[in-house]
Amino acid sequence: MSFPTYPGYKDSGVEWLGNVPEHWVLTPIKHLALLNPRKSDFAGDTEQLCSFVPMEKLKTGVVQLDEERPIEEVIGGYTYFEDGDVLQAKVTPCFENKNVAIAQGLTNGIGFGSSEINVLRPYQGVNAEYLYYRVQEDSYMSFCTSSMIGAGGLKRVPTDVINNFKIAAPKLGEQAQIARFLDHETARIDALIEEQQRLIELLKEKRQAVISQAVTKGLDPTVPMKDSGVEWLGEVPAHWEVIRSKFVFGLVSGYAFKSEFFQKNGDGEKVLITPGSFDELGRLYFSEKSTVQYEGEWQDQFELKVGDLVMVLTDLSYKKLILGRAAFVERDDALLNQRIAKVIITPRVKAKYLWLGINSEVMREQLKLTASGATVFHTSPEKVGDCWMALPPCEEQLEITAFVEEFHLKLDTLIQQVRDTVGLLGERRSALISAAVTGKIDVRGWQPPASTQAPKLEEVAEAV
Repeated sequence: MSFPTYPGYKDSGVEWLGNVPEHWVLTPIKHLALLNPRKSDFAGDTEQLCSFVPMEKLKTGVVQLDEERPIEEVIGGYTYFEDGDVLQAKVTPCFENKNVAIAQGLTNGIGFGSSEINVLRPYQGVNAEYLYYRVQEDSYMSFCTSSMIGAGGLKRVPTDVINNFKIAAPKLGEQAQIARFLDHETARIDALIEEQQRLIELLKEKRQAVISQAVTKGLDPTVPMKDSGVEWLGEVPAHWEVIRSKFVFGLVSGYAFKSEFFQKNGDGEKVLITPGSFDELGRLYFSEKSTVQYEGEWQDQFELKVGDLVMVLTDLSYKKLILGRAAFVERDDALLNQRIAKVIITPRVKAKYLWLGINSEVMREQLKLTASGATVFHTSPEKVGDCWMALPPCEEQLEITAFVEEFHLKLDTLIQQVRDTVGLLGERRSALISAAVTGKIDVRGWQPPASTQAPKLEEVAEAV
């Protein structure tokens, strides 16, 4: 879809703006909105309730309002805002993720939240929805990001950078029309992104279902079956062995490395495999390296080599279920941390088949029953050893592994294609916002077209 341009433009004299519509006015953001209103301006009853918004509850276009607190409890140390204010994260990476939204539906019209939230209160003659989109524009985001101060994950956008950032803005009526246009167009794009993300989840579920089916039923639907006697296994091929895990593989727990063992920029860099290193597809990833400062023969058992299979014995939280994830090590500079175990593979099982078996829902469900803990679930090698497995002959293990690997390859390719589509849609969303709020396109005559029905992506997943 193409949009018209304005009939006349002028040179803004501002590098990041370039040419702007002739009738738009150049102004710094501080002339459009008050940044971070003073809490002393609040003259209401401090005993009444207000909405409370931690940083994690501010997302793009959404403020999650499920917490309330008395104003007197939060007025001292938190950011103050009201209905109609634009909220924007000021700290990395939330700022770059465009965690910005309009506060609406606050309890008693009042809210307090994280001190890492900036508040923009539009002045009279400024449309809040337009301002919400304006602070998502690409050149504004890039300039503010490059101007951040602080160290590491605590970098913040200075308030003077926001206040003095120059933009070109139309009158109120045109602002409202731009916001109306972007509301409609971004909603369409967001709906497409959500559908694509749903498709990714469906494909992941399909992947897990294929693994579980393969390691409990095999590949031949005509083979005679028997009752395994284990709830989580159900019926299994009659010629398969139903066996405790401890007779198939062993586990060596990792070491609780202390912080004093590490320094930055030293010799002999090593990486720690932690529970957070495992992705949901059974692979390892690492964010940074640390240098290990220890010596002694005992270190050998915690050093890993390429091809080692490792397994998570804990969950980071009740919401992020990673207990039982297993992955192969693909580098020779990794160390085995606590809550992680190295899998010792016996001759009766093939390594890749065991990787499938551990990552299956059948094993995960059993492991959940073995886990305990008040805030963090964890299990032990002994408890893992008591879990049941269905074990086919080694030749059949190889056949199952080959089948699943081929299926995974096809599925991974499809998942990556969908992720690429999500990325392109996100770029389209950003480009459309930037074009509209900087006057590169003229939407004054725009009217919403007839709606269209979104495709049913479940059918795509079922076809795989």
